Order: sequence, then C-alpha cells, then structure tokens
Amino acid sequence: MDWEALFLSLRLAAWTVALLLPVSVLTGRFLAYRQFRAKGLVEAMVMLPLVLPPTVFGFYLLVAFGRNSPVGAFWNETFGHQLVFSFEGLVVASVIFNLPFAIQPAQRGFEAIPPEVREAAACCGMSPLRSLWSVELPLAWPGLMTAMVLTFAHTLGEFGIVLMVGGSIPGETKTIAIAIYDRVQGFDDRAAGIMSATLVAISLFTIGITYWLSARIGRRLS
Repeated sequence: MDWEALFLSLRLAAWTVALLLPVSVLTGRFLAYRQFRAKGLVEAMVMLPLVLPPTVFGFYLLVAFGRNSPVGAFWNETFGHQLVFSFEGLVVASVIFNLPFAIQPAQRGFEAIPPEVREAAACCGMSPLRSLWSVELPLAWPGLMTAMVLTFAHTLGEFGIVLMVGGSIPGETKTIAIAIYDRVQGFDDRAAGIMSATLVAISLFTIGITYWLSARIGRRLS
C-alpha cells in the first residue's frame, strides 16, 4: 500500500473541495436565478471538462500552465518554481476539471427552491446575504452536498489530468490513481488490488456519510 500517494490524493481532494465550495455556491446560485443571452454558452463552458477526454483537457492545461505561458511565467517569477509538475498545479487543474461536478448539482439545488420562498424572505426584510445564509443554503443543501461528494470522489480517482499536468513525482504529484497504474504496469496485482479496494471503501464511506447527513438535515427542516 502506497500510503504517501493515498494521503497526497486525500489532500488534493480536500483542497479541491474547499476551493470549489464557494465557487459552486456563487456560480450555481447565479445560473439558477439569472436569465441572460449567453447563459447557454456559460453552462456549456462549465460542462466542457465533463465531455472532453482528460488527456485532451490535460494537454491544454499543460500548455496554459507551462513556463512559457503568461500564467506559468507569472507563477515561476512569483513563487520560484514552475506550476506544472507541482502539487499547486495539480490543485489548479483539479479545480478547473471538477467545475461541472461542483456547479451543476449546486445549480439544481438552488433551482429547486420555490421563488415564493425567496420573495417571502425579501418581504421579511432580509438582505440578499442573510437570505442566502439563513434560507437558501439550508434548502439547497442536498445539491451542495452532492456537489462536494462528487468533487471529492472524482478527484480521488482522476488519472488523465494528474498524469498530464503533474506526472508521477513521489510525494509531490504521484496520487493513488497513478500508484495503482504503476503497480499494474509492474505486474504487482496484489498491491494494485489493495489500493483499488481502499479507494472503493473510501468512496462508499463518503457516500454513506452524505446520505446520513442529508437525512438528518432533511428531518430537521421538515
């Protein structure tokens, strides 16, 4: 069992969820409530990572984060190391690649809130921020929870983006998915099986906790 790769994957997933949570709330709420001409284009761009092959998407991220790109040059000058083949680069790539998993369920959660509820909150004198915190977030919680679980689980199992942007540097970019691939390539089926079973167990545990929390919150709100 490659514990270093597992802990790195868990850290990557945690960072991705933490960074995407506010993005999913703000973007999902905006897309749920606002109507504008380019809305279909914006939604299509959000969903693009879901339909593109990871290697294709990873190639474009590799070009965008490279040392000769504006983003890569800025990062290298600011932090003294390149963005690609680093843990920070993996985090940025993971955030971008998981946008559809984070935003779409959140958008559906906000869309499920009846307009009368928000209108009633406004009539009671609530500010938009207070209405979001006290009324909308509790009602949209199932969608937000789904978004975070999907993001976490998808990050743990992501392979193509990680390989393209991060490579396989032990302790830096070698995640559990890369470790499994390396063990299979080395004909170490036993180690690959143990690591694969560990990922399955973590995913089942995460989904189970999510359903349990959703049920408890649902009973409190009913």
